[in-house]
Amino acid sequence: MKRAKATQLAAASTPEVLNPARLVEADLTVAEAKLSRLLDSNEPAIAEICHYLVDAGGKRLRPTFILLVYRACGGTDAKVADAIDAAIALELIHSATLLHDDIIDRGLLRRGKPSAFARYGFGPSLIAGDYLFCRAFEVCGRFEERLVHTAAQACIQLTEGEVMEGRFRHNAAATLADYLGVIDRKTASLFHAGGKVAADLAGVSARTIDAMAKLGTAMGLAFQMVDDLLDILGPEEKIGKPVGSDLRAGILSLPVVLGVERNAELRALFQNGTRMEGAMLERALGLLRDPEIIATARRLAADQVAIARSIMGELEPSPYRDGLATLIDDQISREV
Repeated sequence: MKRAKATQLAAASTPEVLNPARLVEADLTVAEAKLSRLLDSNEPAIAEICHYLVDAGGKRLRPTFILLVYRACGGTDAKVADAIDAAIALELIHSATLLHDDIIDRGLLRRGKPSAFARYGFGPSLIAGDYLFCRAFEVCGRFEERLVHTAAQACIQLTEGEVMEGRFRHNAAATLADYLGVIDRKTASLFHAGGKVAADLAGVSARTIDAMAKLGTAMGLAFQMVDDLLDILGPEEKIGKPVGSDLRAGILSLPVVLGVERNAELRALFQNGTRMEGAMLERALGLLRDPEIIATARRLAADQVAIARSIMGELEPSPYRDGLATLIDDQISREV
């Protein structure tokens, strides 16, 4: 009896794992409902494609990040509608890039089911992506010029990052600096913009706004680095796409840039210029799964998390700051 009671007390005293999204759950619920309405169109085909992609789920990492930054910077309910709209706008931009990415990469699987490109084809998916971009700027068009400029700059960097990524396909001479240049634009730019806009809307100082933008960049870099690792480690049922998708397409991922630098066989396979399949793909994946490559990649991601964590000293202690710290830490511990 005493043992059972002690077990119950121990369980009761064990702290619950902090769920960052739970802290801004009400805000996210409002954002989700408005996001869904914005996917509708007078043309049913556009609405169908947009809902097919967005309603499939996704982590809503960017809206969660934006709303946590807003609240951690002292943002109040009085202007939370603006922060929600900013979160929606950046999620719409992100969704548009997913449609366009699958067209460019000929991606056939997204979030564990056929991609919009595979299901609806090139033209309809391209138009739906354009529609999402337009919806994004419909939402944020009411903001002050500097905020719209921040969103526009993120889109400019996204397009530049896409072109850079294409330029480095099958390029075994590309360096770690080249890789960082790509993901800084293609992935981190939206987190940078999200941190900057959220802090601005919360009414903090220019110094803190700049700090939250830099925090967003560090988090975005860490997120992409771990995503690149998951692409070669899998499994498919967890990552929602075939293992080695980036490698097949000759995309310069973090494991690839580290691997071609130290392994001549991998360098030859990557710069071959043909889409890797079968035995060639399996051999390349085996070489990329070298424990030293994996450890180095994880260390580089952890370095970015450490940068983000150090920046959080700008914020006053609060549950939202704790939630933001957990969200950042989650980027290097996630398996999915």
